[in-house]
Amino acid sequence: MTRMNRRGFLDRSKTSALGLGVGLTVLGDPRSVRAEPANDKIVMAIVGCRSRGPVLARNFASREDCEIAYICDVDTNMIEKHTKTIADCQGGKAPKGEQDFRKMLDDESVDAIIVATPTHWHAPATVWGCQAGKDVYVEKPLCHNAWEGQQMVKAARKYDRIVQVGTQNRSAPYNMAARQYIADGKLGKIHFVRVLNQKLWANFPMRENEPTPKGLDWNMWNGPAPEHDYNFTLRYHWHHLWRYCIGDLGNDGAHQFDQARMIVGFDLPKQVYCSGGRFNTEGAADTPDTQIATFTYDNDLVVTLELTLYTPYMLKIDPDVRNGDMFPYWPQVATRIDIYGEEGVMNVGRMGGGWQVFVRTKDRQPVVEDQMFGRFPDAPHQEDFVQCIRSRQKPNADIEVGHRSHLTLHYATMSCRTGGKTLNVDPETQHVDDDEAMMFFKREEMRKPWVIEQDV
Repeated sequence: MTRMNRRGFLDRSKTSALGLGVGLTVLGDPRSVRAEPANDKIVMAIVGCRSRGPVLARNFASREDCEIAYICDVDTNMIEKHTKTIADCQGGKAPKGEQDFRKMLDDESVDAIIVATPTHWHAPATVWGCQAGKDVYVEKPLCHNAWEGQQMVKAARKYDRIVQVGTQNRSAPYNMAARQYIADGKLGKIHFVRVLNQKLWANFPMRENEPTPKGLDWNMWNGPAPEHDYNFTLRYHWHHLWRYCIGDLGNDGAHQFDQARMIVGFDLPKQVYCSGGRFNTEGAADTPDTQIATFTYDNDLVVTLELTLYTPYMLKIDPDVRNGDMFPYWPQVATRIDIYGEEGVMNVGRMGGGWQVFVRTKDRQPVVEDQMFGRFPDAPHQEDFVQCIRSRQKPNADIEVGHRSHLTLHYATMSCRTGGKTLNVDPETQHVDDDEAMMFFKREEMRKPWVIEQDV
């Protein structure tokens, strides 16, 4: 058995094209990347400061070549909560606070914005950021619907902006090594890929409307979604409501589906079918808790993405595995990819966990043909974004790459929402051949003034 270890791959990548997207700093502290003079720092603004936003803010603020100049959130309480933490990360220099991030866009000193809002705000913030001359790091899911993704690509190209999608797996050395392993033919011809997204995320009750909490601009939070009075359930459970999101197939599942696209190398499908639904109906959630999507490709490849939200025994890879030289117990990894080749099956972990290739058993015991440990790829993904801002090269998770992954997942939700229709994809228009399904390609109407124009 030949084992591809992480250090060996990085050493080899120094002199190979494969390594160009991975800085030699991925193993260390991101602050050690470079010691920039103050006037050469990349000036950034965070848009959205709950959950993922503060993590990204701290990460970028801790770099010596970046500065967080603004922290923007529709809830002023979040601005107050995180300002000091960010200031502590950058030598005491506190960012300015803005409840309406559009005011920040007028500041020409801001080079880039980090979009970590709920999904329904990703597209407007990205498009407006590009129009204002800012580079953008936008979290997944990329957009509320397929049309918005198209507009984000148009804006990035029209204004010549660097737009990195927060699908960090594209910057992980172990994923790049897996891609090379398959490109070298070591797994043989691949006809089937299975992507899993399984967890426990129970349904939730719909609470009564309430007065808007102090400090929150609820009208702006609701943004392009249909008008609604303030409601706690909408604000804190938006991941599972069609008015705000794509459902968990495209929310959490986008990570490992995009990762599978990267490793195996498939693009847009020619045909999509998705069945499932919300089977636990005791609550307010209206996106599915059970789904299986099947994507058929021209090169004799079938890919499935399977979703269950009632499986507490299926577990994400824990931090000890992500940050250590060990592998997870694959049968109960909730966010894994199984790649079936003619020579063996490759199990791949998301956000670390590495990969292993299994061939035919011997004496009823598993036989590992090859393997590589993995690490959580946040730091290298952010490093890639920073370096691409300077070089103007497309980043590892370029907006068009991210769009094509999310577009495919939007096809799946379009099929599911029309009762499981089989949809044929036109790769030129990116439309499907069913009028009912196309009703979900774009939001019926974006609520003014939170509108993306056709001509971005």
